[in-house]
Amino acid sequence: MKIFLDTIGCRLNQAEIEALARQFRAAGHEIVPEAVGADLAVVNTCTVTAEAASDSRAAIRRAKRQGAGEVVVTGCWATLESDKAAALEGVTRVVTNLRKESLVSEVLGVAFEPFDLEPIARQPLPGLHQRTRAFIKAQDGCDNACTFCITRLARGASRSRPLDEIVADVEAALKGGTQEIVLTGVTLGSWGLDFQPPQRLAELVVALLERTSVPRLRLSSLEPWELEAGLFNLWSQPLACSVTGPRLCRHLHLPLQSGSDSVLRRMRRKPAAEDFARLVGSARAAIPQVSITTDVIAGFPGETEAEFTETLEFVKRLHLSGGHVFSYSARPGTPAAQMKGQVHGELVKARSAVLRAVLAESAEAYHREFTGKTVQVLWEATSILTDEGWQIEGLTDNYLRVTAIAAEPHWNRMDRVLLKTANAEGCAGEIQEEGR
Repeated sequence: MKIFLDTIGCRLNQAEIEALARQFRAAGHEIVPEAVGADLAVVNTCTVTAEAASDSRAAIRRAKRQGAGEVVVTGCWATLESDKAAALEGVTRVVTNLRKESLVSEVLGVAFEPFDLEPIARQPLPGLHQRTRAFIKAQDGCDNACTFCITRLARGASRSRPLDEIVADVEAALKGGTQEIVLTGVTLGSWGLDFQPPQRLAELVVALLERTSVPRLRLSSLEPWELEAGLFNLWSQPLACSVTGPRLCRHLHLPLQSGSDSVLRRMRRKPAAEDFARLVGSARAAIPQVSITTDVIAGFPGETEAEFTETLEFVKRLHLSGGHVFSYSARPGTPAAQMKGQVHGELVKARSAVLRAVLAESAEAYHREFTGKTVQVLWEATSILTDEGWQIEGLTDNYLRVTAIAAEPHWNRMDRVLLKTANAEGCAGEIQEEGR
């Protein structure tokens, strides 16, 4: 059977469709790059914003329109609005998040045990979701109560995957040639707290560095209040580096959401703005050249001009290396959707644009710090063939997006690159030494 997998939204969704791909392949089926000619399409949906929910519905309709024989829908939007998902043309089955791990066995009508024998090597997903990096799910769910977030309702309570299962997934990815592992979760920093006795994220990181040969290990988004004392010390441990460069990637994505304490209280977010600033300072002191990115919400209910200015000035002060700005959209079922003082849509867009400009300026300043320096790049994409050669694109461990010209495509290879120019999007350079 030919199976097309599509996903909308976060890195956790990407990790989940990679896991589904491995299970379908283990059962003898082929993963194809598009819905055209596919016997089955599986769409992993998102509902974190109204736009994400709309994109999810569009992906489902597109799969059917392109000729997929059956369409199975899963993910956060499908979980919260399962009746609407089931009513879309072509949808034959809706699998909620709580049943997602058994999706393959449900669809194929066989027990899960056949997929739990010998782990097969990871193969990058074909088509638009192809990645050199392997996204590995370590944790799911959330115990926090941010007033704007629908994910907690869609994903349920926080729960951690056992360490040995994560190690096995990493080994399968490495067996397939992966050179960078990205650990993902809804609240990754809470990994292990639901175990008896509890464990912490640092233990998982150390175990992966000790028990596997992973060239690069990257942590996805971490809620600031979940970072245990001493976590930043991991980056100075001998295991965190190899002769070719850092193994533990020097990039932290720490969601801020607002730089105004009064807005943070309405969001039920921790910590206060100044505590966040101290956390950023501690990370920079412990991890040289660390890249710190964030998320900010513009136009949260009741956000006054003064509160927006607080956030704007705070973001400027942090000198971050980039970030995402989300225009607030009310999600039904969340406390924020019922709050007074919903901000007008045009004003939300205007504030979002201002914040994006500030983050772009600070990103460019961070990128310019590396001009004239040689860095190690893992190539992820080959875009076009020019008269000079192939234009290729990849990432450094500290999340610099680098482009260069190569005589041949360098997909999933690491090279040393001399950076020549920089802008808000990243850096351009020249390959100095071909790697592997």
